[in-house]
Amino acid sequence: MNARPQVVAHRGASAIEAEHTLAAYRRALADGADGLECDVRLTRDGVLVCVHDRRVDRTSSGRGVVSTLELADLHELDFASWRDGDVEPPDPLLTAGWEAPDFDRTGVLTLERLLEVVTAIDRPVQLAIETKHPTRYAGLVELKLVQLLDRFNLASAPGTMKDAVRVMSFAPTGLRRIRQLAPELPTVHLMKRIPLRYRDGTVSASATIAGPSIEGIKAFPAYVERAHANGYEVHVWTVDAAADVDLMVGLGVDVIITNQPDSVVARVNRAAAS
Repeated sequence: MNARPQVVAHRGASAIEAEHTLAAYRRALADGADGLECDVRLTRDGVLVCVHDRRVDRTSSGRGVVSTLELADLHELDFASWRDGDVEPPDPLLTAGWEAPDFDRTGVLTLERLLEVVTAIDRPVQLAIETKHPTRYAGLVELKLVQLLDRFNLASAPGTMKDAVRVMSFAPTGLRRIRQLAPELPTVHLMKRIPLRYRDGTVSASATIAGPSIEGIKAFPAYVERAHANGYEVHVWTVDAAADVDLMVGLGVDVIITNQPDSVVARVNRAAAS
């Protein structure tokens, strides 16, 4: 168990910038996040993109199912205008020196581009990648993911950044594929509620890390201690309220996944110092 929980930015600093945009991830890094979380889906032409929903309707200026669109189609869409009224103006200190800051705020983000950014910075940053299921491409998602991670030397422990990447899913079948393709990659079993069969502190046989929701832990807080007793880290999502952050710190969770990395980093640092 870590003395201080890691703070992982959920879809980037998504309380400030539009989710899954490069600007959201750069903001999270500037805010001191220890890690970044993203969802990935496969386009029609086989590119992994950072999009949460099955359709692009909610988070872009277009309509359609991600798996039926090609990357070129997604490049034509605006992925920030849907929440322009809520998004803060870009900070000049964050955009200075970056290429095409407007596209960083509005364009579709490929996982390859996010990996380029993460591996280029000068401090350790972990990346939690969630594969979405069900999908028409089934196991091709995990295959493409491992192939891409291999290109960055991130799919195995002997790589340049040991345990820098973990793969998360609600679907045990997806985690099982990852374990078969890249046995050394950590895998996180996401759970909205903690089922009775796992309340002894266990997880799916395909997983190496427990990933319960904040609601699940608040309903059954003893799970954290039980999971630790079984040798599993506990990564909790999505924790934004100050009282929930304090509760997670008190319970000793290993990772806090949040939409607000700036305030949560500050809060866990204060707790660690006291």
